[in-house]
Amino acid sequence: MGSAPGPAPGRHDERVTAAIQTIRYGGDPSQLVELSVPTGAPRGVVVVLHGGFWKAAYDLSLGRPLAADLVDRGWAALNVEYRRVGPPGSGGGGGVPRTTDDVRAAIATLEATGLDLSKVVTLGHSAGGHLAAWAGHAIGSVTHVIAQAGVLDLVAADRDQLGGGAVRAFLGHHAGPGDADVDPRRQLPLGVPIWCVHARDDDTVPFSQSEEYVEAARAAGATAELVEVPGGHYEVIDEATEAWRLIVGVLDGIG
Repeated sequence: MGSAPGPAPGRHDERVTAAIQTIRYGGDPSQLVELSVPTGAPRGVVVVLHGGFWKAAYDLSLGRPLAADLVDRGWAALNVEYRRVGPPGSGGGGGVPRTTDDVRAAIATLEATGLDLSKVVTLGHSAGGHLAAWAGHAIGSVTHVIAQAGVLDLVAADRDQLGGGAVRAFLGHHAGPGDADVDPRRQLPLGVPIWCVHARDDDTVPFSQSEEYVEAARAAGATAELVEVPGGHYEVIDEATEAWRLIVGVLDGIG
């Protein structure tokens, strides 16, 4: 576990700062997004991708506090739910390729919103960081990526048994060369800028996941920056922390 206790599965945040529109992009209960738009013209769109090692026990409620804070700061926020690993009907039914298919379809809902899509930032924590970086490679509408303690090297994460074997459960097998289409570390160079935000003391997803990804990305000619923040695994999704303030600073530089 991380140095902070972390959010409980299924936690819901009661803070509401803007009207939230629920948009469904498929028939499964987990195929939905929550769109929040500030008053006035948004600075851009931030796609919030929650973590939880792709497991059904964790849901988009983890992204609601960040989405609310982003809207307060003038961004439109698309908080994404997707099918995760576990029994169908209770948040599960996911894994490769269903989870990544869902993320693609979720981001595609932006096309019908009328929002200015010149800046679309994927912001993801842990396994959501993996999905954010994957989207930056696979989805042409994404313009920037911020990975918060992201799982960016599936082979290393599988080797290290992160999340109690979460990578193998997500892929359906041990990670290897055949998973290049879903492994950010093997999709370099990334065609859009990426910021990898990570605490050195993170004991849930090792700092090396971001450090080595950024080193490899730069060597491949990509625009990548490592942003070291204080705390552990969960401070990057707590809007009251210095870690979140530094993430806001990255967003301020984008828009």
